[in-house]
Amino acid sequence: MRGSDETRPTVAVIGGGAVGVTAAYDLARRDAEVVVYEKGEIGGASTGRAAGVLYDAFAAPEDARVGERAIERFREFSGDGDFEFRETPYVWFAREGDEKRAEALREQVPQMREQGRDVSFADVADLRDRFSAVDWSDVGVAAVAENAGHTDPGSYADLLAEKARDAGATVRTGVEARVDADDLAVDSVAAESAAADDGRERELFDAILVAAGAHTKRLLAIAGIPVPLKPYRVQALTAGYDEERRADLPMCYDATGGYYLRPHPEGLLAGDGTEEVESDPDDWKRDADREFRDITRDRLARRLGDFGAVRDSWAGLCVATPDRDPLLGELRDGLFVAAGWQGHGFMRAPALGEAAAESILGETPLPEFDPNRFEGDEEFDVVEGMTVE
Repeated sequence: MRGSDETRPTVAVIGGGAVGVTAAYDLARRDAEVVVYEKGEIGGASTGRAAGVLYDAFAAPEDARVGERAIERFREFSGDGDFEFRETPYVWFAREGDEKRAEALREQVPQMREQGRDVSFADVADLRDRFSAVDWSDVGVAAVAENAGHTDPGSYADLLAEKARDAGATVRTGVEARVDADDLAVDSVAAESAAADDGRERELFDAILVAAGAHTKRLLAIAGIPVPLKPYRVQALTAGYDEERRADLPMCYDATGGYYLRPHPEGLLAGDGTEEVESDPDDWKRDADREFRDITRDRLARRLGDFGAVRDSWAGLCVATPDRDPLLGELRDGLFVAAGWQGHGFMRAPALGEAAAESILGETPLPEFDPNRFEGDEEFDVVEGMTVE
């Protein structure tokens, strides 16, 4: 396949999550010949289990740029197919007595404003006036991000995969892929035949992007390339909630309690449950824990009062790095990586996928996320991505 057309670079994208299919779309529409390999279904792994919380309230300049571009593209795509970006303010707060997180908020909000983010402090009276469905009585310091919303993550992945196909990309699902970094080759086989290696096919490319989420570390290890990534488990649930009150419900993050909630088409969605230990990407518990469901019900009752029964609950995997910033760019000649989102991958996928595509095409959009800033064997602890400290 490599060299079949000198004017069109050939690119393999390993992983059909939100970042992978966005990169495939952006590559294909810039005239690259793209093949996407996805072991399961499009958006069927971490993307399909993501919270769908979207905001650009970041203090670091590179994060603010990524967040702004992501929200801009979410709005551009909204209304295309089944994808919809639902405008909803995002409120995060520290409770009274939590001076550590209160001080972090006091420091971060001005930094966000310096980056042009539409964020502002809000006192309890302001919050009660705008969002009366929520009990704010224990809030010490709070801020509101206006450039925010929520969505169904699966609908985004489906849309971008379809847009990639329309732009000329080939999208293969149910296919397990391995990377040969020396030859820039992808060895693929139907997922159900992977254990026996029956019928494995080899294709050569000008570039390979590994955007396989929790499986990225193992895929690259097989290719002989260590990267400092640790998958970790998170949990969420949905519950019924009165439709009229839902219209007055913002997205919230209780930094003291370490949990979030947002409106959901069938009620509300809430989560945290971060396990600060590394998970096996092939052997982990997909169902939510009973303890998580019980604690979350108590939290919702405290914050919202009455709400309906829990309708669904689940776990997903996020991926941590030593400095909580992703690995995005060229690891070796022609071999690229996009992983380690620390729980912020889906909300920034439109910008991160675009940046990965630009990197492959010879640009350097986000040098701060250079994957070669690490040796690959660093020891580090898993830390929740949304932590305010």
